[in-house]
Amino acid sequence: MLKQILADMYIDPELLVELSEEQKQILFFKMREEQIRRWKEREEKYEQNEKSQKSHKPKEGSQKTVHWNIGKDQEVWVWVMGEHSSDKPYDVICDEIIGERAREQAEKEAEERRKVQEEVFSKLSGALSLHTQNETVEAQNVENKITAKEEATKTDQNILNEENKQESVVLKTQEKEIQKLEERTQEIYMNWKEAQEVKQKLEKEDSEWQETLKKSKAADERRRSMAKQARDDYKRLSMQAIERGSVAERAKNFGGEMKRPPLPPKPKQFSTVNNNSGICRSERRQGIRRLNSSSTHENIIKWFKEEQLPLGAGLDSSGTCMAPWFHGIISRLESENLLKNHVSGSFLLRVSEKIQGYVLTYRSEDGYMHFLIDASATSYGFLGVDQLQHASLADLVEYHKAEPITSLGKELLLYPCGQSKNSCDYSDLID
Repeated sequence: MLKQILADMYIDPELLVELSEEQKQILFFKMREEQIRRWKEREEKYEQNEKSQKSHKPKEGSQKTVHWNIGKDQEVWVWVMGEHSSDKPYDVICDEIIGERAREQAEKEAEERRKVQEEVFSKLSGALSLHTQNETVEAQNVENKITAKEEATKTDQNILNEENKQESVVLKTQEKEIQKLEERTQEIYMNWKEAQEVKQKLEKEDSEWQETLKKSKAADERRRSMAKQARDDYKRLSMQAIERGSVAERAKNFGGEMKRPPLPPKPKQFSTVNNNSGICRSERRQGIRRLNSSSTHENIIKWFKEEQLPLGAGLDSSGTCMAPWFHGIISRLESENLLKNHVSGSFLLRVSEKIQGYVLTYRSEDGYMHFLIDASATSYGFLGVDQLQHASLADLVEYHKAEPITSLGKELLLYPCGQSKNSCDYSDLID
């Protein structure tokens, strides 16, 4: 099942619904690893082609690699802006940006006013120079008179006074420009600050936006927690399996020759119905609505008969008869209906109607849980939960009668759910 998903890099949305949150997280990691592996293979093939064609210059950037920074906790290093102690708060950053923009705009306006004043001062200086020349000519005409000297002295004094006045005007003008620059800077800053406060007030008053943001942060936190929990769960269950040694011993023995159990008897040999023992009549289920196409249904039946029946799939631990918890190709809704009147801890194992594999449906105190079982190889294990491989479906069920499926420690397989009255939903698999 996992091999098929990674080969297609696609999973049916209806099949994805049957995955638990932990399985979804680990399936995402597996698909991401497969993408990186394919990318590296493509890069290596490209480099080999480049080496074989020495006349062509190798393409720049062909030596790309992927590298993850690892933190002190040996996990992928992640930095979130604003959480570090040296990061500035959002309000301080906004104030600095607003103040800088206000200063730049005020300096720009002051520069424009300065250019206008320089033009006015240049015109006044030209007029004053012309007036001085006229006074000098008049003084030369009456230089023989005594009063001419007094007039010249008075003219010089007037010119000096005029220059002093001009300098005083320039100083006062500069002081006014500086004051106007400061006032304009403060005004622009206050306008930006007021606009920012109005924006923040509107965002705070938008309760729906706040609620959405809160839910988004909570969802991110849950996903990070679930990913970490999945890793811890895998480590914990692996250590338990090593200590017990039962699963490791089965997997080791399974690598050699395995004694094939006999084929299960045909349903027509059963004559009575007993939900507790799993024995049922061979009558086909009537009125079952199949959600998948006929071709997919036929492919799954063919796969089960050719690959799974020789391995004894669906048989109990003795290998002589069908297990009471085994069911055929039934839908998610049908499995939940079968467990509707059963207590917490009840379960059944059914053949998936979407993909080549199995689904374990479990009745908990809060409702129903569905776990995908990977049957890609000649062993069986939950998809990404503990990744422990079992020689048969019966061994998987027996193992999880004592060991929980997830880290919560509550999913123990206690009570098998058999066939419904007057029906046998796996008859089409063993005909």
